[in-house]
Amino acid sequence: MNRAELADFLRRGRARLDPSDVGLTPGARRRTPGLRREEVAQLAGMSVDYYTRLEQSRGPRPSRQMLTALARALRLTDDERDHLFHLTSEEPPRHGWGSPRSSEAESGGASVHVRPGLLLVLDRLHDTPAMVGTDCGEVLAQNAMSKALSGDVSARPLRDRNMLRRFFLDPAARELFPPEDVAEHARAHVANLRAVAASRPDDPEPAALVAELRASSGEFALLWDEHEVAVRRRSTKRFRHPVVGRLELDCEVLLNEDAHHMLIVHTARPGTESYERLQLLRVVGLQTLDPPPPPLPVPTLGTPPPDPRPA
Repeated sequence: MNRAELADFLRRGRARLDPSDVGLTPGARRRTPGLRREEVAQLAGMSVDYYTRLEQSRGPRPSRQMLTALARALRLTDDERDHLFHLTSEEPPRHGWGSPRSSEAESGGASVHVRPGLLLVLDRLHDTPAMVGTDCGEVLAQNAMSKALSGDVSARPLRDRNMLRRFFLDPAARELFPPEDVAEHARAHVANLRAVAASRPDDPEPAALVAELRASSGEFALLWDEHEVAVRRRSTKRFRHPVVGRLELDCEVLLNEDAHHMLIVHTARPGTESYERLQLLRVVGLQTLDPPPPPLPVPTLGTPPPDPRPA
């Protein structure tokens, strides 16, 4: 059980709620934003003393029933509820009828081996960008359209094939997106990695990536300290391609929990300008794209993170 992380998550969850969000009257003027501890305890059906000790990193391990009550009191999303369970080393409630994860998945991190069936699906998606990656952002396989959209990751050094590492350490990686969308992408990357790290507390891979990015990116460090959590799922993304121009694509993420792999597919809605440009991209392919970027610098231990504030 990670008491410090649990305490921080509870405090931040409480601070972001107004009394009106949970059906309580505001009452007297509050010195700090959010709910009071006694209000959370009331909503969760526990004693104020018990809840206070949880926020002070000195409480006992909550039961599954108590965790469910806390998730309900703090109005947590499904992803945040799962994160709460992971912080106490509990398996989250199952979504739907699915069976538990295999012992292979629970014993270690993500495999770099992509199952043949998943590669077959990737090959069949010949007219839309698709790739297979791990939940920590490692790109394992791309189809031709994915390479045409965002570049051939296989041409880069091994350590540079991680989407998060490139996004936070290589300014050129952000040129693929409109400037006004970059902040949202950053938050989504960090929130997803937070969920992954909590779900695999004994796996050194996500912990090492978090440590590296916190030491090397002031922006990542600030976002990590905000303790947002959200598993990557469906979204709409805008891309700036150097040849075909701006594309607005629907992003579907299909999870393979046993191997911590995900199939990411980008599609354009028929009849739209983005659909026509995607068809053009299929013709253009990789012919006019620039050569692979230079490798990222290897961070030096003890180097302070850069100041994220503008000069």
